[in-house]
Amino acid sequence: MRTRPDIVTHLKLAHSVVDIDEAGYLRDPADWSREFAEHVALQEGIEATETHWQIIAFMRAYLDEHGIAPDSRFTIKFLGKTNGLDKTMARRQLFDIFPYGYVKQACKMAGMKQPRAWSTG
Repeated sequence: MRTRPDIVTHLKLAHSVVDIDEAGYLRDPADWSREFAEHVALQEGIEATETHWQIIAFMRAYLDEHGIAPDSRFTIKFLGKTNGLDKTMARRQLFDIFPYGYVKQACKMAGMKQPRAWSTG
């Protein structure tokens, strides 16, 4: 469910304060930091691995280059190419490490804004 844009919370992290919407997504992706990603991982019950950080780095670079968050198919393609996996295995890996979904966990951890409507992949 899409959150209301007028509900904003100031999240105090150890080294910064960021604005998040009522679902915990950053209001401004430029405010992203590894500290924020670690906070989200903790909230989501994710023990971040090197693969998580590879995905987050890819998503951040894609956002910087294209001005939008990558759809899951681009992240799946990245995983396949990076780890030598076919499309099915790359998709399985993505959803194994983000078990509650690409949008709910990967996008939030990578500091993307909550999408209005988006296929999770």
